[in-house]
Order: sequence, then structure tokens, then C-alpha cells
Amino acid sequence: MAADLLMALASGTAGAAGQSLWERLRALVQRSPDRHPDAVEGDSEPEVAALVGALDEDASDEDRAARLAEGLALRARQDPAFAEALALWRREAERVSGASAGGTQHQEISGGTQHNVVFTRDVHGSINLG
Repeated sequence: MAADLLMALASGTAGAAGQSLWERLRALVQRSPDRHPDAVEGDSEPEVAALVGALDEDASDEDRAARLAEGLALRARQDPAFAEALALWRREAERVSGASAGGTQHQEISGGTQHNVVFTRDVHGSINLG
């Protein structure tokens, strides 16, 4: 799970669909774990729901997003049902947020004279033009 995808959804930059996806992630992590039978007893799973809440508090915090991504990956390894649901969620989140596996974007302007054109992606903070 890419931390930048989590940050985009938590910050609301993906619009109403992104907000809905963020709420679905919150509901997903609150489900009771169904641990894999081969999971090693004593594996400590970070409190993923708390990590979602922490990213809610500061969606621009890359460290929080990275910890959430790690927590989601750990839980997915331990809970096959969660892994399947998370994979479905991620595919939809990437589609909604415009993210691709490579994180690339193509922008083009052609013809005529353009003034004040700005292209951007993955902005986490203020932009001042003027």
C-alpha cells in the first residue's frame, strides 16, 4: 500500500469518492481479525484503526502514512479475508485517486498561447501563486 495514496484519501484531495473510500477503510480495519492458522503466536499487529485515526489528524504526515501502510500489510499477511478485502479496496482507491502502479501522469498543452497554466500532482500543503 502506497503511503501517498493513503495521504491523498485522508486529506480529501480525491473528492467525495475518496472520502467514501476513506470511510470504507475505517470500517474495514474495525472488523475483527480472522488470523491465518500459520500466524506466529505473539506477532504484534499495530492497532491499525488507531493509525487510521492518526492519519486523520494530520493527513500530510508521511511517517504516519508509512506506519499505516505497514500496519495494513502486516494485518493482510495475518488475515486472509482482510487481505482480500484490502486488495479490492486498494484497486478502487487507485482508480478513484488517479494513482497508477508507477505513479506517473501525462499532461500536455498544445496550440495557441497559454497563460497561467499549472500542473501538479500529490501536493501535501499550501500552494501560493502570484
